[in-house]
Amino acid sequence: MTPVPIRYGARPCSLVVCRGCCCGDPRKNPGTDHAGQLARLREAAAASGGRLAVRTSECLGPCAQANIVVVQPSTEGRRRGGRAAWIGFTLDEDCLDDILAWTDAGGPGIAPPPATLALQMIDPPKN
Repeated sequence: MTPVPIRYGARPCSLVVCRGCCCGDPRKNPGTDHAGQLARLREAAAASGGRLAVRTSECLGPCAQANIVVVQPSTEGRRRGGRAAWIGFTLDEDCLDDILAWTDAGGPGIAPPPATLALQMIDPPKN
């Protein structure tokens, strides 16, 4: 996959990683290396040359589907109709592989998500 170059002033594809009351909690999902996953995502962002950003957030809401990662489109992805994709149950390395492959390909609006990741997409909470 060819990485999508970003233009000056353009916002990169970004990941919002929930780390609130349930996401990232080893009591809720004890077999998951929560800190290791976040470190891996941050390392990928650092190595992306500005094409990926990662931040954490307090509780995003759908706690029954923890861990939650929201994939937000880049400026170009949004221009092409991409919208934020909410991914639930991000508990293993395969899921992170899919998220990182998708963002490397451009993310929402630029590239379709891997089929296995599409199965983990959830609706955002209604406020």
